[in-house]
Amino acid sequence: MGKTSKPFVHIYTDGACSGNPGIGGFCAILKTDRKTREITGSERTTTNNRMELMSVISALEKLRKPCRVIITTDSNYVVKGMTEWITGWTQRNWLNAQNKAVLNRDLWERLITASEQHEIEWHWVKGHNGHPENERCDMLARGEISKLRQKIRDE
Repeated sequence: MGKTSKPFVHIYTDGACSGNPGIGGFCAILKTDRKTREITGSERTTTNNRMELMSVISALEKLRKPCRVIITTDSNYVVKGMTEWITGWTQRNWLNAQNKAVLNRDLWERLITASEQHEIEWHWVKGHNGHPENERCDMLARGEISKLRQKIRDE
């Protein structure tokens, strides 16, 4: 029986926040050669960086088997965190270069767990620069903020 290669998924992500901290929203678009899926969510009190992390986590947690993944995001925080900073943070027991506790450790640990079974390439794109999927993610993330704001008003 021949060896099958891992499925390929391209994930596009963005997070948004109205106030920082404030109401936040996130979106991820997962694309395979056969289908496209959009995932969105929101939180009442959060930060932009937490929403950026949640967009990637929510996408990776939807993958049911090991995949080859390209993640495209406009968040340098997420890309540099996963490609440059994470090793030092874990070696220093979750202290940053200034010897202070790493912010959002809970989400970084969740992202590490969600990433473990996949082969991931991290790509950064400039936000609000016409990239179609990034623009769509931004629109949907901001839409989640509006929906949650309306829900809070209606309570």
